[in-house]
This record gives sequence, C-alpha cells and structure tokens, in this order.
Amino acid sequence: MQIDIQRNVEISLSKQIYQSIIDRIRSGLLQEGVQLPSVRDLSKQLGVSLVTVVKAYQELEKEGFITSIQGRGTFVKVKKSEEVDKKEETLSYDWQLSVQDYLPRSQFARFHLVPEKIHLSSSMIDPGLLPNRFLEQEVHKMLSNNPRILSQYGEIQGDAELRNAMHEYLKGFEVPTTPENILVTSGSQQGIDLVARTFVGPGDVVVMEAPTYPGAIDVFRGRGATILTVPVDKDGMRVDILQNLCDKHKPKIIYTIPTFHNPTGSVMTLKRRRQLLDIAQSIQSIIIEDDPCSEIYFDKKPPASIKSMDHHGHVIYLKGLSKTLAPGCRIGIVAATGSIFNRLLAAKANTDLGSPLLTQKSILPFINSKRMLDHLKKLRTALRIRRDLVLELLSQHSPDGVSWVIPQGGLNLWISLPSWLDSNHVLLEAKKQQLTFLPGSACFLVEQENNHLRVSYSYMNELLLHQGITILCNILHSEISSKKASGSSPYF
Repeated sequence: MQIDIQRNVEISLSKQIYQSIIDRIRSGLLQEGVQLPSVRDLSKQLGVSLVTVVKAYQELEKEGFITSIQGRGTFVKVKKSEEVDKKEETLSYDWQLSVQDYLPRSQFARFHLVPEKIHLSSSMIDPGLLPNRFLEQEVHKMLSNNPRILSQYGEIQGDAELRNAMHEYLKGFEVPTTPENILVTSGSQQGIDLVARTFVGPGDVVVMEAPTYPGAIDVFRGRGATILTVPVDKDGMRVDILQNLCDKHKPKIIYTIPTFHNPTGSVMTLKRRRQLLDIAQSIQSIIIEDDPCSEIYFDKKPPASIKSMDHHGHVIYLKGLSKTLAPGCRIGIVAATGSIFNRLLAAKANTDLGSPLLTQKSILPFINSKRMLDHLKKLRTALRIRRDLVLELLSQHSPDGVSWVIPQGGLNLWISLPSWLDSNHVLLEAKKQQLTFLPGSACFLVEQENNHLRVSYSYMNELLLHQGITILCNILHSEISSKKASGSSPYF
C-alpha cells in the first residue's frame, strides 16, 4: 500500500496516513476484509515512528473504518449499514494484494455510473435533451461519404477541421486562441491528466479550491503533488487566502473552475479573475482554467474567461463538449500557447497518439451551426426548469438546518447539512431507496467536510427528480429527528 508522506506541509503525519487510508477505502481500492500492514511494517515503510502509525490506526478504528483482531491483524471494516450481499467467490485473488500500486484515491469513479434508479450523483445531462438523432444522421452520412474513415488515424493534435471550428466556437467565450494552439482531447478529464503528467511530479505544489471537482483531486494526488487548498465563497476562490499561500509557497499549478464551479455552482467575479491572473504572473505559475459548462447560464452570461485576459501564456484553458453535446464522443479541447502547448502535445502523443477521428468528425457539422445555438438555448431552458423544481422541493420539504447555494447556471446544486450530520451516512440510507448523490467528502482533499452533498439536477427527468428530492428530504428529517430525540449526534 503506497502512501505519500509530505513532511513540508502543516498536516500531521498521522493525519496524512489516516486520510490516505480513508481515501482508498472510499475509492474501493481497499475493500472490506482486506488486511492492512502491521503498525511496525507500515512505520518502517513510511519512515515514521510507531506512535504515528498507532495514532492513525486508532483514529480509523474509532471512526469505524478498520478493526483490529488480536493475534490476527488489522482489517478494513464496513459498517453494518454499508454491508451488501455478496456472491460467494470460487476463486481467490488474495495474491494480488502483494502487487504494489500507486493510486492514492479514485473516488469520483464510484459515483459516475451507478445502479441506483434515481441518479443524482454525476453531473451529466439527460440523453433526452441532447441532439442524438441529428448526430446519428451525421454519422451515417459521414460513413456513407467516406467509409475509409474507420481505417484512418487522425492527427495527434486533433482533426484540423474540428480545431478550426473550435477556434470559432471559443470566440463566443472570449477565449483568444488559434487552431494551431488547440489540442483535441478525449474529454476534459484527459486534459487535466495531460497537464498533470507533463508538469506535476512528487512534491510539486498544486493549489486547488476547496471543495472542488473530485476527478481533478484524483489526478493530482496520483502525481504525488503537495496540494494546498483555498476555500470558495459565493464569488469564487478566495484570492486573499491564495495570496497568503503564495507568499509562503510557490505553486506550480493553480487549478480553478471559475464559472459555475463544481460542486458549489459559484461564479468567480471578474475582479477576482484579474487578481488570480496577477498572482500567477507574479510567481510564474500556471493556471488551469477548467470550463465544463459556461454555456449553461440561466440569467446573464458569466464574466469573460481568465484566458481572455492572459497575454503571457499563464493560462491553460480546458473546454469539454461531452456534457453539453455528445457524451459518447468524449471530445474536449486544451488551449495553450508557447512551449507549454508543445509539451502538452508531446504528452498527448505519448498517451494515445490522438483521439478517435470518427468521434471528432461526428460533432463537426453541429458545432458552429444554428442547430448548436438552438440546442444550447433549449438546454438552458430545460435545465432551469429542473433547477427550479429542485429548489422548490427543498424549500417545501427540507428540515431546519439544511441550506443550499442557488446556482445561476451549470448542472449542480450544493447542499449543506447540520455540522454533525455525515452525508456519507445519509448516502447509505438513500441507496436503500434507490437514490444516489455525491457526498461532499469526495470534493475535499485535506480537511474533509462531511456535512455537504452535491445533487445534479441535469440527468433525471422531472418525475424522478421529484421522487429523489422528496426521498432525500425524508431521510434528512429522519436523521435530524433522531438527533433531537437522543439529544446527541448518533455518530459520536
């Protein structure tokens, strides 16, 4: 079991060990019944004292994540409420536990595609709201006109026609770029990964928002980065706190989702965008501006992108088309300049030699057509209706002590529970009723705040949204009533 210990941060070593093991348990990388290394073996492996490991194990056992059996060892434990029926395994793969891996966590994958009927955990768009029939027709037409496309490789940088189309498309977001400075990726997630594998190594400092997109946390943790976090308020990343961090440390990367932030839905003000860019320029850092869905605004357009103000090549801009157009095509772009772009292109070549040509050609006729504009307009209307439905239901049925942020766009709604109520426990109860959401702990890296959750109103239709939010509110009523009746939190 690989645990990255960072000795130059303010978090105690025992806390780092504790958090790393929790991350692996919640990611499914350490499953029920798996034996953990002995205190002595782990302290030797990590180069820390026995007391440090003992303290971490004691805290894990106190929280119910592990159990120690005298004479046998320490094992991952699943609370009774988390237990599921398991088929008997006829084959043993225990030997695989001896093969070391370097995955510190992969929490987001657990909530991406789930078996529950009411799926509020992943910010995807209802397929019924996407232009499926038009894209189907275009694929048939393309294959009829050019049947050899299935036997052709595309350019590593991406199809030239698509890059030209994306150059025109990005003008609407005030993103200054050229087709030569656009790299087509297999979704925005690959864009994050390319930046990380190109520029981030063990010990490099990365600044992220807290909370933030779990998939980005997973990537940067996997690179062994020293991650520092900056809280988010209604106006986006707290740049005053960022400035204080940068006075003490020099981050190599600052990762931000300034527009309809995931998970909180906040929008960074234009003033803060300028301040963030000024900070990055002063310390020679790279900003990753992740822009998954700035097209989905409900009232007014969001402020201009940070990239639009970047004259010295500090901003790497990521734009995904998967959510708003064609998830099955997995198309995203990276816009960057100078040697940074050249190195990202080399990383793309090393990764997959280029994204599939078929999917790139499939969306090409749609991007800059009137159909795209009409599609986005209808999409904004449909998602606003669903957002309003969720807000109305929460206002009517949620118990006292529950609050939320009203998003002005995007796909998600961030809900805060009473401080003592763990959303992971609420999720266990929700799954029993075929409902799932994203627990807030997945969105925090260091000091996890468990009393938050994210629901995505974009994937389920109105009927299932109504059912899901009603179930969620009933569970919250039950948990809070139980707390009031006992006079103390059921978890302590």
